[in-house]
Amino acid sequence: MKTLKHCSQLLLTLVMAYMLTACATVAGTGRSQLSLVDDAELNQAASLSYKQLLSESHLSSNRQKTKLLKQVGARISAAAKVLMAEYGRENEVAKYQWEFNLIDSDEINAFCMPGGKVAFYTGILPVCESEAGIAAVMGHEVAHALAKHSNERVSQQMLTSVGASLLSIGLQVGGASAVSADLAMTAFAVGSQYGVLLPFSRAHEAEADRLGMSLMALAGYDPREAVALWQRMAKLPSRGSTPYFLSTHPSDSQRIKNLEKFIPEAQTRFRPKK
Repeated sequence: MKTLKHCSQLLLTLVMAYMLTACATVAGTGRSQLSLVDDAELNQAASLSYKQLLSESHLSSNRQKTKLLKQVGARISAAAKVLMAEYGRENEVAKYQWEFNLIDSDEINAFCMPGGKVAFYTGILPVCESEAGIAAVMGHEVAHALAKHSNERVSQQMLTSVGASLLSIGLQVGGASAVSADLAMTAFAVGSQYGVLLPFSRAHEAEADRLGMSLMALAGYDPREAVALWQRMAKLPSRGSTPYFLSTHPSDSQRIKNLEKFIPEAQTRFRPKK
């Protein structure tokens, strides 16, 4: 029993010591974030996942739409270099290997994997409506990658897993009954999901909205289009009614309010594209 207790104390000490050296800040917002994963390894894993996705998907045969997507992607990725340079972090984005592909699917979705691997689904283009709308979505998704949200999410999940292990050891040391142990572990799982992981996801979305507006502005697109995009998104019949505290995204109304608040900052970087 003493050995088990000693191991749990040692593990906790090591975790705390590692956390002190595993903190980073988000470029553009200054928010502290947990970073336990090597970026190069994460980018490599993302690249492999991206290749698998493309091999299993049907790329759009519409040359005009594909060309437009790649043009917007080129402008946004160039803007990413400028934005990161403002914060002395240009060396980070210099390692990105950008790819932009349009997947033929009715799904209303788009994303940017770590390292600059971007995928758009044709289903989101009608909601975008225009080149500026595509830039609004592109800026938001690229911002997730620049802010290293994937790294942070994986790190949070790793830490939560360690916390669950420590709790389990503690319950064994304390001689808790099987029923009490099950209840404690369930409470921990629920608490970490709704008290830590989901709120961080909402914070990530707001952060990506803010940085994404700056990216589209630097790329020559009016950042106010991001507000119009989400106003259109909110009107989609498929939009759910998941309670805010259970959602990994802000509510549409809250997101629009946040975007409107970020407009003045983004406008300082806006120069209409030629």
